[in-house]
Amino acid sequence: MTPENSLSSSGNQSRRKFIYNAAAVGTGMVLSSSLASHAALLVKKPESYTVKQIIDLFIKQVPGAPFPDTVDTLKSGSPDTVVTGVVTTMFATIDVIRKSIDLGANFIIAHEPTFYNHLDATNWIKDDDVLRYKMDLLNKHGIAVWRNHDTIHRLKPDGVTKGVLEQLEWQQYAGRDIPNILTFPQTHLKDLITHAKEKLHIEKVRFIGDPNQSCTRVLFMPGAPGGTRQIQGIGSVKPDVLICGEIAEWETAEYIRDARAKGDNISLVVLGHIASEEPGSAFMLQWLKDNVPSVKATHIYCENSLTFI
Repeated sequence: MTPENSLSSSGNQSRRKFIYNAAAVGTGMVLSSSLASHAALLVKKPESYTVKQIIDLFIKQVPGAPFPDTVDTLKSGSPDTVVTGVVTTMFATIDVIRKSIDLGANFIIAHEPTFYNHLDATNWIKDDDVLRYKMDLLNKHGIAVWRNHDTIHRLKPDGVTKGVLEQLEWQQYAGRDIPNILTFPQTHLKDLITHAKEKLHIEKVRFIGDPNQSCTRVLFMPGAPGGTRQIQGIGSVKPDVLICGEIAEWETAEYIRDARAKGDNISLVVLGHIASEEPGSAFMLQWLKDNVPSVKATHIYCENSLTFI
């Protein structure tokens, strides 16, 4: 999704028209005013939802949820707030908050932290000017922010992986039981990279490997699962290439370097965290359209925080 088309809102609920065929002959179709008034009463008015009702509706669709130990909590606002509009995004940045205000939306569903650490703890930064500004902006406009991270990842199938594979057009290569393991016809590493950059709108990626290496088995791990899981996944799956969101350079990259020195046919492609998971927020937009169609929903692309020079 590009910045040009990143704002995509749900369509207004279609209104049904009631037409009464009053004439058998002669004058044709006549709409009776009394019947029209009665018909208007039958039109279903748009439903309203609170923040909690939308959260609970999503949670009910996820096996095992709600989870007792999760980061998926409200970061601001009240669960009883009646929703005027929803924004889905990767990060509830100040820019995203301002755009939400302009849209009249008072509920932001973000995939990643709002306050600069995994648990959104603020005690260590409570007097910081940036934190205070952001909190004041949210409070002033009565905006609720809910992080949907653990829950969407445990949807069956994983909502983020599903969204990214759809945008990459790689669904047909994904394993039925484990969609993160992909099997391609023989493809050069450089062609996989070019395709991913094009479909995910990435300027540049970092990689380890031979661009002309032939790849068929791919381990796809968007986001930041951590070096331990990435390295264990490589050992278990034995892929030709690991395509991931982000890494700790002193963990996964060094493992790949040593594996190649040992003689293993393994490469690494690092897409960037936001680029690799952004389509998961677009997945949430579609979920809202399907499940709460009466609520205006918009996806705001928060853009990458880092650029290349």
